[in-house]
Amino acid sequence: MRRTALLAAAGALAVTSVVVPPTVAAAKPPPGSESAVRSLADDPAQRAAASADQAVASGLDDLRVSPNETYRRTAVTPGGGMYYVTYERAYKGLPIVGGDAVVVTDANGRVRDTEAASGALPLGVPTSPTVTAETATSTAKTVLSRVDDTAAPRLVVLAWGGKPRLAWEALVSGIADGRPSIQHVFVDATTGEIADSYDQVKAGTGNGYYYGTVTINTSGSGTSYSMTDSTRSGIKCGGQNGSAYTGTDDSWGNGGGTNLETACVDALYSVQREWDMLRDWLGRNGINGSGGGFPARVGLADVNAYWNGSYTNFGHSQDNARQATPIDVVAHEFGHAIFQTTPGGAGSGNENGGINEGNGDIFGALTEAYANNPNDPPDYQVGEEVNLVGDGPIRYMYNPSLAGDPNCYSSSIPSTEVHSAAGPLNHWFYLLAEGSSPGGGKPDSPICSGGPSSVSGVGIQKAGKIYMGALQRKTSTWKYVNVRTASLAAAVELYGASSAECAATKAAWNAVGVPAQSGEASCSSSGNDFSLSLSPTGSTVTPGQSATATVATSTTSGSAQTVSLSASGLPSGASASFSPSSVTSGGSSTLTISTSASTPSGTYTVTVAGSGSSGSHTASYTLTVSGTSGGRTFTNGTDYTINDLTTITSPITSTATGTAASPVQLSITISHTCAEDLRIRLQGPNGTWYTVKSSGGSSCSSFGTRTYSVPVTQTAAGTWTLEVRDQYYYDTGYLDSWSITL
Repeated sequence: MRRTALLAAAGALAVTSVVVPPTVAAAKPPPGSESAVRSLADDPAQRAAASADQAVASGLDDLRVSPNETYRRTAVTPGGGMYYVTYERAYKGLPIVGGDAVVVTDANGRVRDTEAASGALPLGVPTSPTVTAETATSTAKTVLSRVDDTAAPRLVVLAWGGKPRLAWEALVSGIADGRPSIQHVFVDATTGEIADSYDQVKAGTGNGYYYGTVTINTSGSGTSYSMTDSTRSGIKCGGQNGSAYTGTDDSWGNGGGTNLETACVDALYSVQREWDMLRDWLGRNGINGSGGGFPARVGLADVNAYWNGSYTNFGHSQDNARQATPIDVVAHEFGHAIFQTTPGGAGSGNENGGINEGNGDIFGALTEAYANNPNDPPDYQVGEEVNLVGDGPIRYMYNPSLAGDPNCYSSSIPSTEVHSAAGPLNHWFYLLAEGSSPGGGKPDSPICSGGPSSVSGVGIQKAGKIYMGALQRKTSTWKYVNVRTASLAAAVELYGASSAECAATKAAWNAVGVPAQSGEASCSSSGNDFSLSLSPTGSTVTPGQSATATVATSTTSGSAQTVSLSASGLPSGASASFSPSSVTSGGSSTLTISTSASTPSGTYTVTVAGSGSSGSHTASYTLTVSGTSGGRTFTNGTDYTINDLTTITSPITSTATGTAASPVQLSITISHTCAEDLRIRLQGPNGTWYTVKSSGGSSCSSFGTRTYSVPVTQTAAGTWTLEVRDQYYYDTGYLDSWSITL
């Protein structure tokens, strides 16, 4: 035997859930401890995870996927009384870039919202590359003018763009356009062309000036001190070598514009205020949401500042008189870190990049308002203190056109340079926070054509909470319309559908020209909502047979409402009925899908919809119709994922008459790189099991399509079940299809 099977594992358990929790998400407490016996009801994070896993497993709303796809939970992040449960997706075992999702629950485990970066993938996406990893790396290097380092590429399914494609994701770092660059390059694994790329280094520009004598958190004692924050994990500041500045006393800098230790005083003061603002105003734990932060470096020899995915780096003004380390610049760059460490990470494309840049400006404005330092009064200008290139502020959030950036959203935004593409988001945030005519010395803000006559602001703290709630719903394919729907959902969540805050959020989006979207929060007088799920989520029938499922509903907010049920996507000759046809949310109904003798074989996605006064929700049901009535050959074409040390079963219902012709003939197609790992058995309608293939061997070979003759003594009619068990570690795959001739 080439490997030793772990026979102590639960060998006979079938894998039924599409959710694979992360291995380190929730370690078990030591036996005998009090927490070891706490129930799920005692832990809101676990309760949120369990509810979100169920939502994913049932294909709730945006979460429905094809049989080839699986979800893996990656994190559970609390914030503002809600829990944001994030997932990654795989297609036939390959990571899906652009396949991420978020489920929002409240502390009671009720699902409040779902967001998915992309819909279900088609079944025909290839999984075997014709372009080598080495060729892909060579192609990826061409995006840089100087290559300093590369990493081995990984094979992924790229869901961004017009259609999903198999791609190599290569990581190359060096110089592009004279600036540091860390590029994720996606090379089409079939054609060899660059399908997409994005730069991990998020560059920004800003202002740099000094806050005078301030208190900053450092570390050390006696005669040994460091510009490392002992109270905020990961926060430190130093030069270009990455080490924190040290000294013999806890007094730092001389107040000079060219002194780098002084620059670190400003940087630490700024990021510490941002950390506190996140905690006190937005309910976020640290920069990364889990109590951690990132280092800052000063002394960059450039008129610039940037975030590179690991640390922030700050240069100087064009006249070299000041370092670029005031609050709004520092908070902007750490804002990129917040964007990267919220669900969906940093996406691709100019529109997504523009949102990322606007995100940085929003956190700069929030931090500046929270600090309320008289040396830098709160405003909605970016870079007003450093006067980076001698032209004053580099962006104006209340009127982006003052710096030549667009005030309004348009079809040209996806092709607009990212800092300019931030204009509509900056404009929206100012309108939401302050309104179109705030008074009190604050500037008026214009309204785009087709917008409301005026917008009333809700205050910067509430605006920040709404934006943070939207950010926790982010996916990797975020565009302006997604920010709109996510912020409206957050406003309803925080303040209610009938609130002034919800109305202001919608009015501000209308005022910057981002169009309304189907299914977005209505900001109506009703705050009611419900959810809908199915159990089971699919089945296999032969023509003329029926399948049933339970349609469960629950009230997720407000009062119960009447939910009317319907189904679409049925194959020819099939019908669906509900008993009852409408329910009060919290109740359930039985769905019956009936096929006819003429229903063609195949796999169909049936969409079950529930419509209520607050809107509609959907869930998907996978119906597989196998074989043809009256024939002797029957097929199940549903894909089943085969993981290590797991067992899957695939049924076929035969309508053939008489006794099965022995031996029955099997044709089995499995995508698996080690056929020797697999044990295959067949169960007849009377319950008898027959061995088709044993496992074991000293080497590995791909399975592909194989045929078997299996002697049986059975009637032909009834359910025949194929069982496939992976007996060993390391190789995984999926059952593509199988047929039986009786």
